[in-house]
Amino acid sequence: MPVADATQWDKTERVADCAYPVFEQMKYLAAQSGVIYQDDTHSRILAVIKENREAAASGQAKPRTGMYTTGLVATAGERTICLYFAGRAHAGENLDKVLTLREPERGPPIVMSDALSVNTIHDEGAIIRSHCLAHGRRKFTEIEEVFPAECRRVIDDLDTIFEHEATTRAQGLTAEGRLAYHQEHSGPIMDRLKVWLEGQLGERWVEPNSSLGKAFQYLLNHWHTLTQFLRVPGAPIDNNTVERALKLMIRQRRNSFFYASTHSAYVASVLTSVIATCARAGINALAYLVALQEHRSEVFRNPSAWLPWNYTEQLAPT
Repeated sequence: MPVADATQWDKTERVADCAYPVFEQMKYLAAQSGVIYQDDTHSRILAVIKENREAAASGQAKPRTGMYTTGLVATAGERTICLYFAGRAHAGENLDKVLTLREPERGPPIVMSDALSVNTIHDEGAIIRSHCLAHGRRKFTEIEEVFPAECRRVIDDLDTIFEHEATTRAQGLTAEGRLAYHQEHSGPIMDRLKVWLEGQLGERWVEPNSSLGKAFQYLLNHWHTLTQFLRVPGAPIDNNTVERALKLMIRQRRNSFFYASTHSAYVASVLTSVIATCARAGINALAYLVALQEHRSEVFRNPSAWLPWNYTEQLAPT
């Protein structure tokens, strides 16, 4: 039966109000995790667009016009936490806020992202930055028709690296075992590839300002962060985990086009974070959200006991 949009919003906001403590607890747990995947996608918020237009019309200092939805996927052991943040802040700023919750005695987390500047945080020395090798490969697949021989050399080498990564997953290797496997099988390939890239540029076989030269420079400029998987146990090889997670928000953007206000964007971020985390944990999100509403006071008192993977313990009869 038809339900007025105002009624739908009222119900949605009430659910988010019950899920808010869990969202904050998930942020704390994500800050303690060993690996965090990070990325952005565009967003549209009508209230922010209006503010930008009014500022431009009045001649005021121009505010930041960009609007983003940040996705953070944190892995801690068998737990995976998905967090979303929609607003003016980009991925680096949102990650900065989350990492303020990290306990001081914990070592630096591994942060996987692409090499865009919006992903950098205030203190890059506080993390182990790892960049996505799939992004590096993509720069060559995009120009392969123009430079087939040169691009094929790079693509083939990187494809072999990804095959090695698939082997480590199939064998269920530990982080240390995976590191040793890559050092033995992938390390020599990457070393030879780097020498070849430097030689092509150094001998002027490749024009540095061409699209091919820029693709070469991308790999060489970010070589250290692109090859963290050869030095750091558990360092990811690509950023596909968070890119898949962001498809939820991209689908929502295509279906609804925009948020009305920053508050509605926040409500959507809270609920999507909870639902996506439930999906990763194999939990029925509908049953979980119903339980949060039925036990709202208990959730606010102790949100750590009402996470998607342990809330059923609170429902069991004493």
